[in-house]
Order: sequence, then structure tokens, then C-alpha cells
Amino acid sequence: MTAESSAAERAIVRKLARGSLLSRLKHARQPLKLTAVPRDHVHGNRQRGDALLAGRFTVGSDILPLADLDFGQVDSSTRLGEQLEGFSWLRDLAAAASREGGARLAEAVVGRWLLAHGSKVDGAWAPHLWGERILFWAAYAPYILSSTDSGYRSALLNTMARGARHLDANADKAPPGLPRVTAWCGVIAAGLLVQGGVGRVARGEAGLARALAGAQFDDGGLISRSPYEQTLLVDRLGLLRACYFAARQTIPETVEGAGAAALAALHGVMMGDGTLSSWQGCGPDETARLAGLIEGCGLRARALRNARGWGFQRLSALGSIVVLDAAPPPLRKVAARGSASTLAFELSDGAQRLVVNCGGPGPLPTKLPDALVEGLRTTAAHSTLVLEDRNSTSILPDGSLGKGVEDVTIDRSEDNDASRVEASHDGYVRTFGMVHKRSLMLGNDGKELRGADQLIAKGRKKIRESAAYAVRFHLAPGIEVTTTADGMGAILRSRGAPPWNFRCRGGMLTTEESLWIDGRGQPQPTTQLAVVGEVSALGGEVGWQFRRTS
Repeated sequence: MTAESSAAERAIVRKLARGSLLSRLKHARQPLKLTAVPRDHVHGNRQRGDALLAGRFTVGSDILPLADLDFGQVDSSTRLGEQLEGFSWLRDLAAAASREGGARLAEAVVGRWLLAHGSKVDGAWAPHLWGERILFWAAYAPYILSSTDSGYRSALLNTMARGARHLDANADKAPPGLPRVTAWCGVIAAGLLVQGGVGRVARGEAGLARALAGAQFDDGGLISRSPYEQTLLVDRLGLLRACYFAARQTIPETVEGAGAAALAALHGVMMGDGTLSSWQGCGPDETARLAGLIEGCGLRARALRNARGWGFQRLSALGSIVVLDAAPPPLRKVAARGSASTLAFELSDGAQRLVVNCGGPGPLPTKLPDALVEGLRTTAAHSTLVLEDRNSTSILPDGSLGKGVEDVTIDRSEDNDASRVEASHDGYVRTFGMVHKRSLMLGNDGKELRGADQLIAKGRKKIRESAAYAVRFHLAPGIEVTTTADGMGAILRSRGAPPWNFRCRGGMLTTEESLWIDGRGQPQPTTQLAVVGEVSALGGEVGWQFRRTS
């Protein structure tokens, strides 16, 4: 750090600890002890850590000054509040500061949390927040328990023990899915590491097994179908494994199996650049964060290719990767704001993305207009067929998903020449009497992706005259598009891959503006190809092809 940043850090810590703030905690009992300290092998973000040392806590587009931090004024239910009160930011602080340098700031912030929430059960005591808090307080104990103030240490450890008891009684009250899994991970971690909590481990393991059974499909993917949440699941289970190692206890097969399956599902939605494909309103995330998580979680798994529950089909050959959404959107009770993306796909060639979905800022605070964030959840914001500019699953005025795709059929095959997937959904049957069927074939040399989109008549509803369709292919930023003279194809050039040719039949090729939300949640202008036309009650078909020229 520079002299200026060190001076700024000292000033912030003085403000945080002014007026003998931490000495007010000396009423607590003699402190308990941590029987072991787990090691977090995932490296934090140095830039965010530097921001913390400079007095800024940042989440997405929101910035919270630390100098006058008052936890009593922080809404624990907001994303900023959850990030702050879960204390995962200790990982970023550790990436930017030594134990001695980071401890002054970390202990001051923890002390303020104890004063605001340590003596009463309120919103900050939500089970999933306590689960996350215990995992990170334990892993970064050297940063928050180095103080010579016995009152502070006693207050922190006794509050941690109270939090563990609270979790033990309330973990199953956390919302199903990742929050409940996080809560039970905290119960087990406290049982393994906090003095006197051994009897809690068996109850925690049983609770975690129940939570995982309700949170994961059999193939390891979360029922929310959110790749962003999938990264957090892998992280939680990785931190829990570290607790078992620190306590020198055997990791249950339930935890090991769930962790490996979760990582395989996560690998299954990653593109050639090492980041996520864009689904459920989330973007690609940051390369360094994902690489650090996968390397440091302690788990190892191959990419899941044929995920019937998680719902993402993966085709790969010699550097080319295709990820297809082949499932209905997530249920409303586990994903309040899912996306109408069924049968959309993404394509990358090596580290170069070619076809993308528009993505979104995910759960993080954003400065993007609300109307744009909602628009990014529509079918038109994904690389798939859209009929009459209607969503395949409706998005209701309150933001939740309504009626639409209920049934998705999948047929997959592999041979010496190619990998093939045929999938269909019923999202347009109720309104148009049409099933959308998409066929994909990726050659085993990775040079060609062939596709076809069919509208097949089904049910009593009929199109009276005709209905307009558009098969959309949103392109990654930096892709230069040159249409061919016959208007039925385009050449796609980029700095990161050889040129690719696009050809289509069955409709008219147009180019339109588009955008893509990058790993920082920022919009990047780009282009989309759209094959447009009209379909009658008899149905129709559009064929298309992407082919690498070398």
C-alpha cells in the first residue's frame, strides 16, 4: 500500500473505533474458544480489498462509506446488507492486507455489528446470514480475533455461540434452496469449531442432507437454475470441507458427493473463456473469481454434459462449446425473477464468445433502468426463437413468471461424427397451438454447428392467418458482422478466433442492435442476427449453420 492509502486506513479505523467503541463490550462472559481455524483456499478480490481499506464497501453499483458505518441503519434484507452482514468481504480484505493491517479494520467493523445486533435477535439473525457469517468468521478468525481487548473477544465468541444455537433451532426456517443449505453449513461449522458444540455436528449433518435433497436436482444443479447461485453453493460446500479438515474429522459422503456434483454442474455452464454462460438474469461473472473458487474449493469434477434436472445440455469439441437451456424456467417459489429462456443457447470458440444471451446484473445492485433489467429476462433477450414477440413463459407485472413452458422433451445422441440434441417445449401451445422444436448438431472437429428451429402444430388453438417469428442470435461484443451478397448469410470476425460463416434458410436474415451485460454488470453494445418470417397454422422450419473457416 502507498503512504496515502495507509494514512487513509488509519483515519478510517480511528473513526470506526472512536470513543472506546470496542471497550463497551466488556460486560460479556469469559470467552469461549475456537478449537480449530479452517483455511480458506479461495483468494479474494484485491481491488475490492483495497476499496475496503480506503473506506468503501462496494456491492454492484452501491457504495457504502465505512467511516460512519451504523449497522442499525443497514437493511439486512437488501443485497448490500446481505453482503455486508454475511462477512464474505473478509476474503477480499485478506487479499489486500496482512493480518495485522486488516485486523484493525475487520475488528472495528465486527465490533460495530456486535453493538447493533449482538444482544438482540433481529433481521441480521436470519438463518442464512448466520450460516454464512459463521463460515467466514471462522475462516478469518486471525483477522477478527487478534485484539487484546478481552471484552471484545468474549463478546464475539459468545455471540458466535449464541448464533450457532439460534441456527440449530431455526435453520429449517430459511427459504428452501441455497439459503437453507448455507444455514445448515453454519450449524455444522459451529459444531466442529466452537468449543462445546460437538453434539451439534450430527444434527447439522442430518439437516444439511435434507436441505441438499430439496435444493439440488439429482445431477447436482440447484433448483433455482441460477449459475450465479451455483457458484455460491460450491463455495459454501468448499468452506465446510475446510472446517472438517481443520477439525480433523471425516467429511461425510453426503457433503463430498453434493460438492462434486455441484461443481460438475457449474463446469457444465462455463464457456471457453472460463466464465459462465448467461442465464436467469445473470452475467458471466469475473474470470479471476471463478478461477479462484474452482481452484481453491478443494473439489474436482468434470463438466456435466447431459443435465436433465439442472436443464443445461453441453456440447463440446476441440475448443468449441455450446450450452443449451433445455428445461422449463425455475419455479416461482425458488426463483422469484427467473427468465423465459427455454431452448436458447450460447456458443464459444476457445476463449472467444460468439453467440450469447443478453444476460443481466443478477442479484447485485445496479444502475441499469428497471425496464431494461426486466427486458433482459424476456425470450427476445435470448438466442432462441420468438413467436409474435411473446415470451415462451409469461412474465407477470409483479416480475414473477406465469404460464408458459411446462414440458420439455430431450433426445441426445453421440457418434463418431457429431453430438446431437433435439429438444422441444410447449410454451407457445396455449397461445398459438405451436410446439417449438430445436435441433443442434456439433461436429466432432468443432468447426460446424448446424441447427433447425421448427414450429409444429399441436392442440386446439390455431393461428388464423399467420404469425411473425424471429430466430435471434445475439453476438458477443467485438464481433464484426459482414452480410453476404445474397442476404442469407454473414461473416463473423473477431480478434479472438478465426472467422465464422453463418448461413440460414426458411426466413430473411436481418441484423439489429443488441447488448450484453459483462462480468461487472455493465452493458456492452453488440449486434444480433435475426432470421425473420411468418408461419401459418401448418407450422414451419428455419435452418441455420455456423461454420469456422479454418
